[in-house]
Amino acid sequence: MLAKIEHDGILEIRLDRPPANALNHGLVQALRAAIEQAPKSGAKAIVISGSPGMYSGGLDVPELLGHDRATMNLFWGDFFDLLRSIALSPVPVAAAITGHSPAGGAVLAIFCDHRVAAEGKFKIGLNEVQVGLPVPRVILAALIRLIGHRQAERLAVRGMLVSPEEALAAGLVDQVVAPDAVIPTAMAWCREVMKLPPAAMAITRGTLRGDFKKLFDDLSEGTREEMTAVWFSEEPQKTLKALVEQLAARKK
Repeated sequence: MLAKIEHDGILEIRLDRPPANALNHGLVQALRAAIEQAPKSGAKAIVISGSPGMYSGGLDVPELLGHDRATMNLFWGDFFDLLRSIALSPVPVAAAITGHSPAGGAVLAIFCDHRVAAEGKFKIGLNEVQVGLPVPRVILAALIRLIGHRQAERLAVRGMLVSPEEALAAGLVDQVVAPDAVIPTAMAWCREVMKLPPAAMAITRGTLRGDFKKLFDDLSEGTREEMTAVWFSEEPQKTLKALVEQLAARKK
């Protein structure tokens, strides 16, 4: 589900779960483990990349709809732990957004230090509301941190999916480049950061990202239970099952 590619001190962790790099429980756990292991293995920076045209399609809804409450509770716990690992990584993390990045794909990116998106007819954004799910508070806090309250409200309340250029204008991504330049550009950003005096950079970065630690420290056990309860409530179950049926019909 993951490919790990070493680039002179930078570890590229490439999502490799065709066709959409959808986030199921196994991929969430594998990605978290890879991110946490990277600095221990000598990586000075991390790039999370995707497939050409597809960064991640978000949660694997068809698979997750088959889980019972206990399993979904575990999933949400591991998902929030993954976000914590990205946000609090001791080394910088860049998102190489190689294509479409709705919902969970966009969520991964907003917890990174830097985001490079592919230009083209791709969509990125937090469209959870469109499928009947509220955006969890910790994710909203990270979104507000990144793009400000007004833009976060505009995008999240309507569940908007926007073009790379619109995402750049809103501050949701930092750079938009040609598709074949996305990963090299993310690598170049990492190399520039790695040229800085390492202790000074790490201390300053750690101080500035310290608010993430408080966000996740304040994330109670009740949050994942709350998300599980919402997941199994009538509105999202009805909307998500209809979405799965639509996707299945398109494949016929």
